[in-house]
Amino acid sequence: MDPALELDVTRSSPRSLSEQIRLGIGAAIREGRLAPGARLPSWRDLAVQLGVARGTVRVAYERLADEQLIVALGPAGTFVEDRLPALPAVVPAPPSVRMLAPRIPIEFDTPPRPFQVAVPAHDAFPVAQWSRIAARATRAVAERGVFNADPRGEPALRREIAAHLSIARGLRCTAEQIFITSGYAGGLGMALRALQLRTSTVWTEDPGYPFTREGLRIAGLSPVPVRVDGEGMVVQEALATEPTASLAVVTAAQQSPLGVSLSLARRRELLSWAESADGWIIDDDYLSELQLTGRAAPALASLDQHGRVIHVGTFSKTINPALRLGFIAAPTALIDRFDAMTSLSPASGANTQIAVAEFMRDGHFLRHLRRMKRLYLRRREAVESSLGQWFPLTRLAGPMMLLQLPAGVDDVEVASRAWASGFGVAPYSPWFHDERNCQRGLVLGVANTPAEAVAKLAGDLAQVIELSLHGPLGGAP
Repeated sequence: MDPALELDVTRSSPRSLSEQIRLGIGAAIREGRLAPGARLPSWRDLAVQLGVARGTVRVAYERLADEQLIVALGPAGTFVEDRLPALPAVVPAPPSVRMLAPRIPIEFDTPPRPFQVAVPAHDAFPVAQWSRIAARATRAVAERGVFNADPRGEPALRREIAAHLSIARGLRCTAEQIFITSGYAGGLGMALRALQLRTSTVWTEDPGYPFTREGLRIAGLSPVPVRVDGEGMVVQEALATEPTASLAVVTAAQQSPLGVSLSLARRRELLSWAESADGWIIDDDYLSELQLTGRAAPALASLDQHGRVIHVGTFSKTINPALRLGFIAAPTALIDRFDAMTSLSPASGANTQIAVAEFMRDGHFLRHLRRMKRLYLRRREAVESSLGQWFPLTRLAGPMMLLQLPAGVDDVEVASRAWASGFGVAPYSPWFHDERNCQRGLVLGVANTPAEAVAKLAGDLAQVIELSLHGPLGGAP
């Protein structure tokens, strides 16, 4: 039953069963839980769900129709009236906002804001093509009837991911090593449960993805910051600072947020440590597919000769974060462990997985990536041209940029004011382990803002920032 109905029908009530049904549905309509045009269950279906006679439901529906709250359209079904009589005003629920990590807000179930980080360009996504593929996937799932889906993920998608990693990232693996997850968070959680770490200490990049650091803490682990320079994580400093670590989490292909690739020498140092110290490496393949210039760097696991690297990827940045779809490429020796973990974290819905598998198999995914890289380059140039006249900008990983703020400025406060003005920028300081000793600035995404709209939006954002700092911006629109 639709949870919006919340019908509580009891035979011990002094009211008749039909009256209880009428009052319950009427309340759901008046309170806005059932929106105008919403379809109601048929007499038969609702009667079965409530365990009452069909005639009881029919009487309730007839009375609701008399009140002009619902309309019966025969075989087409029964619906809430599009034009309801005057009802008490319903105050809409505010957008769901939470903190992605300390001091970085994220908003759910709303369109992305201008300059928002970690969202792809929806305006350039092949919606019509995807819709056809998704419809075919839905039919395919419906036609094969009732079944227990493989908790590891759809075989077709696992095969396509394994093939893609082999071709695009140099990672030789089989479909048996691929496990479908609910995005990066699901992959990280599954890996942490499967690894059975010997110590709670974890090397993390500094600066690094705030969610990773927070996720490790939630899992009861102790993240230890390791400095990142032009070659990536400084492994020798990690060994000197915390030699007892049992895990390292890195973004080897395109470091988040700086965008540098872990050098070959550092990769070998990290792999050597993992092999000799019985350690593990989680390689978060953050934005690697969206390296805007040149080919994506090889995956760290492509050099792994001892099965110490767990490769974690996601389709959130390349297709849509709403898919909540990611994957793990596990070392062969860990297949059984990850297989066991799928009982706690089974793969997401089969419809989406089958659609993504077809999207990849028919070449649409790689074509889409090529188009997005060209598009994001143009949009980045537009942002640099517009905002760069007022503030110094630095290129970060993929379609991200850093707007540098003067020393001593509270970037969290500036970002909060920009957020209140409708912009999706994020503060830079939370990317550092110690916010008392960090760089300050605003992280901008360039992916979802059309180049033709950048000039106007950049001027508006510049005004907001300048007002936050010290007053109106001279000459800004």
